[in-house]
Amino acid sequence: MINDRYYVKIVPQKGETVHRFQVRRRHIYGALGVLALLILGSLAFAAATALTAHAQVASLRAQTDAQQRTLKQIDHQTDLLRRQLQSVQKQNLEIRALIGAPAPKHVVQKTAWVRGVSLPAMAARVKVLSVEGSAMARETVAMRRLALHVLNIRHLRDLARAQMVAAIPSIDPVAGAEVLGCFCYRTYPDTEFHEGVDLGADYGDTVRAAAAGTVVAAGWDGGYGIKIDIDHGNGYHTWYAHLSHVDVRIGEHVYKGEPIAAVGSTGFSTGPHLHYQVMYDGTPVNPTPYLHGVPANVLAKLP
Repeated sequence: MINDRYYVKIVPQKGETVHRFQVRRRHIYGALGVLALLILGSLAFAAATALTAHAQVASLRAQTDAQQRTLKQIDHQTDLLRRQLQSVQKQNLEIRALIGAPAPKHVVQKTAWVRGVSLPAMAARVKVLSVEGSAMARETVAMRRLALHVLNIRHLRDLARAQMVAAIPSIDPVAGAEVLGCFCYRTYPDTEFHEGVDLGADYGDTVRAAAAGTVVAAGWDGGYGIKIDIDHGNGYHTWYAHLSHVDVRIGEHVYKGEPIAAVGSTGFSTGPHLHYQVMYDGTPVNPTPYLHGVPANVLAKLP
């Protein structure tokens, strides 16, 4: 067992006392074992750390890929929303043009769009969409108010025009009767200018108002016999003569097509018929063009 021991001498430089240590073989083996364990432990720790880091990198890469997919989806949706905003804006501009309204101050510009699929770019795009969406919402409210205003004005104009048309003679008072006597000079039953038309009808047939207006006369009027005079409030008067009786009274308002009397043969008449006369500003006009609607030349003068 002589070789089982080893000596370690430490000799100082200046010759002081020499230090000697005795080391047994088992101590060396033990130290080498401990060193080996330390090395192995370090290697195991390094391997575990490397595996953990690799797993974390893989997880981060997966998260990054998922975020990229999400960003691409958001990018597609924001593009779609932007196109929808531009489509709505185009429609609003077309509506404004149709109703004669000025263009809005805010317009969605393509050059304001931030390109790129990244968090900063997407944040910028969402911000732009937020601003444009708010502006479009205000534009929509303004358009709704403007459209309602224009529609109300046009509705009022249409009502006013409808009232004007309703007050112009435009129907046959005895529903499709034959014209027996023209608006012309004639020699029978008298020699004079006939200022109306004679419409063939049977005794007692209904006579209807040719336009809306107010009854200003209803009774006997010489050779006209029983006659009704309706003032339409626009320069037009219509006369209905040779009636058997009347169904309206003076001052009564009547509507176009409303029954007002019955056909007769009173006054200077050779048989049952209706003498229908149209007056404009006190002058007789030919009733024939007014029997089947408002004449085109009259409609053209309406506002």
